[in-house]
Amino acid sequence: MLATRLCTMRKLPSVLARTLASGTSGSPVLPDMSEGHLPIHVNNVRSRLRDIVGASTNWRDHVQAMQERKALHALLAKRQEDLPPRRMKDSYLEVILPLGSQPEIREKYLNVHNSVRFGRILEDLDSLGVLICYTHTKQEMQPRSPLSIVTALVDKINLCKKIIYPDCDIKFTGNVSWVGRTSMEVKMHMLQLHDGDYSPVLDATFVMVARDPENKRPAFVNPLVPESPEEEEIFKQGELNKLKRIDFSTASLLKMAPTAEERNIIHDIFLNTLDTRTVSFRSRKLPPNSVWMEDAKLKGLQICHPQERNIFNRIFGGFLMRKAFELGWATACSYGSSRPFIVSVDDIMFQRPVEIGSLLLLSGQVCYTEKNYIQVRIHSEVYDADTREHQTTNIFHFTFVSDNEVPQVVPKTYGESMLYLDGKRHFTAIMKEI
Repeated sequence: MLATRLCTMRKLPSVLARTLASGTSGSPVLPDMSEGHLPIHVNNVRSRLRDIVGASTNWRDHVQAMQERKALHALLAKRQEDLPPRRMKDSYLEVILPLGSQPEIREKYLNVHNSVRFGRILEDLDSLGVLICYTHTKQEMQPRSPLSIVTALVDKINLCKKIIYPDCDIKFTGNVSWVGRTSMEVKMHMLQLHDGDYSPVLDATFVMVARDPENKRPAFVNPLVPESPEEEEIFKQGELNKLKRIDFSTASLLKMAPTAEERNIIHDIFLNTLDTRTVSFRSRKLPPNSVWMEDAKLKGLQICHPQERNIFNRIFGGFLMRKAFELGWATACSYGSSRPFIVSVDDIMFQRPVEIGSLLLLSGQVCYTEKNYIQVRIHSEVYDADTREHQTTNIFHFTFVSDNEVPQVVPKTYGESMLYLDGKRHFTAIMKEI
């Protein structure tokens, strides 16, 4: 969709730094692909994407621009075998966010704690991931790409730094690491300049899908050919990631009953909350240093304006991730009564696009806690005022850590118990990779 199991945050950066240095989940490090590549300024990423698909910067021109893309259907490959294979280094890109050398761009990225807004980083990662995929699928004789490449899934983002400094340059690197028939896995890394050297900040894995010029049907993408044993291992890891996602989805609590161990956990929680003064299943009592799950939530609303559109005139996925993260952070902050720090993002599935003009409803829920860790789930849905119908668009999972131990969140209903177990599953998977 991470060393010690539950380390303190002071130890976390060094542990995760070693993980990034050796590759996530034991996977090998990508070979150095930077030779001959000039870095792209972060402000130029979106403009390059607009040029690639022929999108207009003027909202009034978007209908005409999308009509013009219909003519690109003839450029689509009928079979994947008709497309030339690519190497990993063919899609390699570097992007510079010059917070240190260009102070005038800092304010957009600055938060009240005088560090970098992680939500803005999510936006930059999303744009970079799409550009990397367009670089992989680029045809030299085609000025515009017939493909509509969109983010399907944020598999994971693991951080190794507690603070991202607002006055030091940041570098993003990334490339396509695995390819299916119509999908691509992209691995990206973020580093920050300190004392003349770039040190790791985070490691991200996104999955992108290619569709036709009108973004209606899947489209074939260039195959990927590993060139070394290290690249073979990276490609193999991409295939394993795909299988893990399938297994995780198959075992979803929306499809399958909890395991025997999970059922025991829920029953123990239930017994621990019974009021011993009565002989009743309905009389519940909150244990000490605990919070009912129903009291550990926040909600938000966004009106989706044209300013937040992507190159295909729907709401930018990075914007959705930023707003979900900010609500998740506020939920964790309210729950723990102190500033939380993001540890990991995982399993963000983009189930359906969000149209411009939508009313976007965001619901944040603390669904699992352990010592000083807070697992937050954000449910995103659009509301149609005419039909009064709600449609889920995204589910986001964020893992935060607080400086102090936090209360235990306690489910009361069966539905809340399933949320609790789902949060525990995500948290356990993340902790295995730290």
